[in-house]
Amino acid sequence: MTLRFVHHSEHPELWDRLPAEFAGVVPEYNLHGDINADFWNRLFTDFPGHQFVLHDTATDTVIGAGRTLPRAWDGTPAGLGTGLDASIEAAFRDHDTGTAPNALCALGIEISPRHQGRGHSTRLLAHMADLARAAGLAHVIVPVRPTWKDRYPLVPIDRYAAWTRADGAPFDPWIRTQVRQGGTVAAAVAESSRITGTVAEWESWTGMAFPDDGRYVFPGGLAPLDIDHARDRGAYWEPCVWITHDVRRAPSGQP
Repeated sequence: MTLRFVHHSEHPELWDRLPAEFAGVVPEYNLHGDINADFWNRLFTDFPGHQFVLHDTATDTVIGAGRTLPRAWDGTPAGLGTGLDASIEAAFRDHDTGTAPNALCALGIEISPRHQGRGHSTRLLAHMADLARAAGLAHVIVPVRPTWKDRYPLVPIDRYAAWTRADGAPFDPWIRTQVRQGGTVAAAVAESSRITGTVAEWESWTGMAFPDDGRYVFPGGLAPLDIDHARDRGAYWEPCVWITHDVRRAPSGQP
């Protein structure tokens, strides 16, 4: 195995493989966020050097993918904002107004199903820290989608984020991994990413029927979904947990 980080600005064709090779890694509903239509494609036109894949050159296999955006952050938990959507908007606002960034915001770390459980997510997180340092940025900030939150969709995100194991480590595996990498749990946000669609769209995305109005727990959801048939709308707020990494510390290793 020969691993190399490849940025979209170098070999954009590698990204064409992701829909097939990474199918199911992200729940279908997460591909239809309200903010996507305005900003998602601009990741690759405005910030191609900040989007990367982990490529095994020996087998020509894409193992993982990372998406990031530079943005300004005042260093306070409140300054992180209300989660993923607000951070994306802030990053593009900073870009469009010429505001200098001082942090790199992680939008997603994805590992191909065939290569999960081998520590690759840690490699991608470390590469984000290296990217930030190379750009003179002080922090990597991550609006984390907790791995096990879908098992507890009715538990408020602030309570879930505070759960620990008997050894004192964070309960959630992805939060725990980031803390072990030097991250600090800074805030928990109930309304991080907004996803709305018709009732039929939500039934397609979730594989469920929603025969009546009300709140529903659904597969893969981190919080309940609100269904309103009169408006033909399903509305969902995905929560997140903000984790911050000070990358001015000792440099991370490369794969």
